[in-house]
Amino acid sequence: MSQPLVQLQNVDKRFGSQTEVLRGVALEVQPRDTVAVLGPSGSGKSTLLNIIGGLLPPSSGKVLFDGEDLQGRSAKQLAALRNREIGFIFQAHHLLPQCSALENVLVPTLVHPPGDLRTTAPDRARALLEEVGLGDRLQHRPGQLSGGEQQRVAVVRALINQPRLLLADEPTGSLDEEATDHLGDLLCALNQRHEVALLVVTHSRRLAARMQRVLTLRDRSLHEDADTAQ
Repeated sequence: MSQPLVQLQNVDKRFGSQTEVLRGVALEVQPRDTVAVLGPSGSGKSTLLNIIGGLLPPSSGKVLFDGEDLQGRSAKQLAALRNREIGFIFQAHHLLPQCSALENVLVPTLVHPPGDLRTTAPDRARALLEEVGLGDRLQHRPGQLSGGEQQRVAVVRALINQPRLLLADEPTGSLDEEATDHLGDLLCALNQRHEVALLVVTHSRRLAARMQRVLTLRDRSLHEDADTAQ
């Protein structure tokens, strides 16, 4: 088996001296894995995602990305890692209302894009928007798009810098069942086509069932569904 893309070793997270959110969390995500994390509101799913993405430090334990401990990285190095290696998808799309779909997708390329992406980004953005069925919506602003279309723009924005890991935080929370199914189809297809690992935290068992592995966060620790363990 190849080296894990993401590895959490005995990770704890506390806020202040009283509030313990995560305890002894262990996790490995291989390149091109698809993983769902289930759990009730307040169980720490978003905190876990933010730790994996380098947005929050663990209180103890290690977070490794491609074998390197994130703890030793400066804020600038962590920002560069997030920009180049990790794409984020949120329930709230965070699209700029004054910008078109195409312009929103290109926002992450404005800061230190990898390689020659600064010059190739517009063509890549158009191709990705076409791939997700939005080729005729390039110049539409978010207010002119449905909720599902806005979420697809957000997915493409997360992919524009060719990351190796997509982190999705309740991406279907505001969508109906049909749109949830469409987004699940899309995420799985993008995982295959672009060879990007996918980690989704969700309330939706419907979405989780599409992933190769399903984990549950309860009692501050991660537990793997025996039916999906590999």
